[in-house]
Amino acid sequence: MMTNYQDKKLISAIHQYQRHRDKDGPIHRLLAGIGKLRHAIWTILSASDIHRDATVAHGVRFPHLRCVVVHQDAVIEEGCMIMQGVTLGQTHIAGAPYICSGVYIGAGAKILGAIRIGKNSRIGANAVVLSDIPENSTAVGIPARIILRENSSIFQEIAKIDQSQD
Repeated sequence: MMTNYQDKKLISAIHQYQRHRDKDGPIHRLLAGIGKLRHAIWTILSASDIHRDATVAHGVRFPHLRCVVVHQDAVIEEGCMIMQGVTLGQTHIAGAPYICSGVYIGAGAKILGAIRIGKNSRIGANAVVLSDIPENSTAVGIPARIILRENSSIFQEIAKIDQSQD
């Protein structure tokens, strides 16, 4: 089926283009052109707009690739999972989001501006994130606010319960 692994095929096309775009010679121009063509095909088939110049690691997953928009200056590290309808873009001020490794971004979330989402954080569905999110945090709402942090009292209570059961 053509829709299996659309995310991997689109990311592969982006990486092919990026590998050859700045190199000289007819082979590199041809391979960059093929990467552009593959990117265009998978963009149409997935109904998404992940810019060819965006930095997307190989291990990023888009389980439902529909309507995902990623700015050309955005950076997404390894191990992230991004659901459908997510926008990683800029505001009226230049700059795009930096998504650290292990981040989960729920469906319909909007992450806007030159902000950083810390490692292993979670962004709730339909959240609008306009400021930095620290590591190991959960952010929800419009505008997004942090509701859980790893070092918060609820995590400390869970750790105490886990230790008492040992």
